[in-house]
Amino acid sequence: MEVKLSLKESWFDAVNAKGARIKLGAGREDAVSPMEAVLMAAGGCSGIDIVSILEKMRQPLEGLEITVTGQRREEHPRFFREIAIRYVLKGNLDAEKVQRAIELSLSKYCSVTNGLEPNAKISYEYLLENGEEA
Repeated sequence: MEVKLSLKESWFDAVNAKGARIKLGAGREDAVSPMEAVLMAAGGCSGIDIVSILEKMRQPLEGLEITVTGQRREEHPRFFREIAIRYVLKGNLDAEKVQRAIELSLSKYCSVTNGLEPNAKISYEYLLENGEEA
């Protein structure tokens, strides 16, 4: 796996081998900060896992929104000490299977969240379209 970053004025054009790009920059309104990219990666990684696991469980997922928040250390290095992930799932889903899919992702399959531990304590909650919250 390889990515390439090129400096453009005060931000980086980050591109992967397939040509997908993101704009990285600190303190810019029009760019993603590196630490925001870490949170995006955590949410994306676990989301991809959850979609796949629920599909294998034959759960009719119709939509998934993920919000990831992180609390950083005050002193340097300012890595994340806490990360909270909130999943909102749509579809006629079995709550126990949803919880199992999330736990499998976070404990076993998601390389990003597992790579952030033990420095970051990762917690989660989920909400099903029918209003059931856990």
